[in-house]
Amino acid sequence: MSDSAEYAPPAVWTWNKSSGGRFANINRPIAGPTHDKELPIGRHPLQLYSLGTPNGVKVTVMLEELLALGHSGAEYDAWLIRIGDGDQFGSGFVAINPNSKIPALLDRSGPTPIRVFESGAILVHLEENFGAFLPTEAGARAECLSWLFWQMGSAPYLGGGFGHFYAYAPTKMEYPIDRFAMEVKRQLDVLDRRLAESEYLAGGDYTIADMAVWPWYGGLVKGWLYGAAEFLQVQEYKNVQRWANTIGERPAAKRGRMVNRVQGDPASQLHERHEASDFDTKTQDKLAAEA
Repeated sequence: MSDSAEYAPPAVWTWNKSSGGRFANINRPIAGPTHDKELPIGRHPLQLYSLGTPNGVKVTVMLEELLALGHSGAEYDAWLIRIGDGDQFGSGFVAINPNSKIPALLDRSGPTPIRVFESGAILVHLEENFGAFLPTEAGARAECLSWLFWQMGSAPYLGGGFGHFYAYAPTKMEYPIDRFAMEVKRQLDVLDRRLAESEYLAGGDYTIADMAVWPWYGGLVKGWLYGAAEFLQVQEYKNVQRWANTIGERPAAKRGRMVNRVQGDPASQLHERHEASDFDTKTQDKLAAEA
């Protein structure tokens, strides 16, 4: 199990811009903005700057779920950040998220705007604002937060590890693909065992833990990520499949998955969301028909 040419690390690593890969044009070893660009601000209390990746979907699903519960204060403007174009390195975005990753939230509901970055932090912030989707009983709350942080720690192995080397790296390499495929299947087994004993991750109730895990691992078993469903034999994880299907049938989850999405069926893409009616009037197939 070896690559055709063994890599010998240099004594001192230097940045090689020609390293290749799908995201080579936006990867760099330094932080901070690359250009001046202010962010737009809509009329709603919450301003979301994001893209319909799994991390972005977590937040739009929660916002749509909050609105479905009648929390009008959760109305939001969702602005599209095209990470392939480097929008996340604009000065306005970096001011909200110095880590230059989507999603980023500007909460303007109070007297002083509050920036919130990292998707898990945004979910907790929204829960604290609206008192929904996080249990109040100590044991259930701990279980929910444990699974939320499990996702935050585990998904980089799925995305930056397996997804990168399987789908995006300039060359296929046996060792990293094999290594991360093994880890992803272990993670799916962790979830499958938990969901064999519990309807949702934190227990009998749907929580922010499910909203965080579903776009990643639910998306994986539904065949939405990396074209790897057959490779990973995701049909083996019957409990994860059941759970993913249950959440996927929720109207708010369906809407949340559409927001800031730029891939797939045009009818499933809502590049920006500013009003609830946008789901009916501004999906990309209708925009194309109007052009």
